Formats: sequence, C-alpha cells, structure tokens
Amino acid sequence: MQLWESFWAEFVPFLEYDVEIRRVICTTNAIESINARYRRAVRARGHFPNEAAALKCLYLVTRSLDPSGGGRARWVMRWKPALNAFAITFAGRFERTTH
Repeated sequence: MQLWESFWAEFVPFLEYDVEIRRVICTTNAIESINARYRRAVRARGHFPNEAAALKCLYLVTRSLDPSGGGRARWVMRWKPALNAFAITFAGRFERTTH
C-alpha cells in the first residue's frame, strides 16, 4: 500500500490521457519485454563470432515473438486511433506527416 501512496501523484496524470494514448504508453512495456528477450538470448550465448551471427540471433528472437507473422497487421491497426488522440491532445506540439 505504501508503494501506491508514494507513486500516486505520478500515476494520476496518466489517467487523464485518452484511452488510445494510454494504450500506446502501455505498449512501451512490450518494447521493454522485447529488449529483455534480446538481452536474455545474447547472455545465454555469451559471445558471437561475428556481427552477422549476432544479428541472426536477434532476428530469430524477433521471429519467435510472432511466428505466424500476423501480429504486424494488428500493431499497425492500433496506431491510427492513437495518432488521432495525440493530434487532439497535443494540438500545438504534434505535427502529422503524410507519406
């Protein structure tokens, strides 16, 4: 309980953001999870004979996260509502680029 009380002031502003923005903020946890898996794979192998071997290891770890390949479509779909929410919330600071 003391942990919640000590960090409550930092947590409350998070709740003021739109649901889509909060969802994007929470996906940074997914990025941290991927980094942890990379570190675990590299630590388990110790060293690599060359850069290509290290990159291959990271590639295989990445592929093992989504073996079907269908995750990319889901991840891209989730960004459009988040970008709209960012544009509304941070109107003066957020510029949309069209490519």
